[in-house]
Amino acid sequence: MRVAITGASGLLGGNLAAELIAAGHQVIATRRAGTQVAHLTDLPIEWRDADLGNTVSLATAFAGATAVFHCAAAVSVMKTVTPEMKATNVDGTLHVIDACIEAGVKRLVHTSSVVAVGLSTDGRPCDETAIWNFDKEGLLDAYAITKHQAEDIVHANASRLDCVIVNPTYMIGPRDARPSSGKLVIEIVKRKVPGSTPGYNNFVDVRDVARGMIAAWQKGRRGERYILAGHDMTYRAFFEKVAALAGVKPPRFQLPRAVGAIAGVVGDLIERTGREPIVNSTQIRYAYTDKFRFASTKAARELGYTFGPLEAAITDALDWFRDKQML
Repeated sequence: MRVAITGASGLLGGNLAAELIAAGHQVIATRRAGTQVAHLTDLPIEWRDADLGNTVSLATAFAGATAVFHCAAAVSVMKTVTPEMKATNVDGTLHVIDACIEAGVKRLVHTSSVVAVGLSTDGRPCDETAIWNFDKEGLLDAYAITKHQAEDIVHANASRLDCVIVNPTYMIGPRDARPSSGKLVIEIVKRKVPGSTPGYNNFVDVRDVARGMIAAWQKGRRGERYILAGHDMTYRAFFEKVAALAGVKPPRFQLPRAVGAIAGVVGDLIERTGREPIVNSTQIRYAYTDKFRFASTKAARELGYTFGPLEAAITDALDWFRDKQML
């Protein structure tokens, strides 16, 4: 079948394209002028120029596609929603939906995030029924706000278009050209991470997520969301795993929360000038929280979703970064 992807130049979109092509599908991918796609030249992708701000160009790009995988998104650590974040993550999602309807696309797979789900309140991993509580837990930032709003738009339009939603966690793997989440891996290997923190995150092989998205397209129920998660672990455990596989020493010390808090305040001050900081107070709270835990029981049950060991994702990411001279 012919399918289309937005955001194919990114970590998830590129691996999704590779998995779709390996499964025998023809892939159309949208790109804006100037988008770098050299890292995907090994894949027979049909590139079509389109912009998330232009419904007509999107509909033209989607012509002939049975399904659309919407992966494009603006990612930021900033606490305040910028016009760009809203235009890309919120307005862009509605434009994709309208374009799918205009082009006669049968199904949309919308890439949301677990930041649109909720945070654990009882120590157990969250499932799809968790109530969105990032505001109450002090972990509200622009990305969480706009991904939550975008998912609301998809739910509101599920009567107009057959939509299914996937909510990935922190993805690791090859083809991370920007880099996005892989930047943390690179910094660990270059020993630029000053110390570890006791907070939790959920880490998953991006290729497992890509295969989960294909399963969501083929088996998911209309209007439903599916968490595509992997391994709950502390940042310290993740840092040590990456360091061991890379053959370097992990960060030796655990950063005291007071030191992290100072870094967060500095980041907040930088953000007030309109610049994006490396971290801010919200990101510091993420680094120390034990509430960021997620489970994929529903996806396993309904989609047949599985995830493998994290070592393969880290090793292949390291090999890819070295091949591209990013390490």
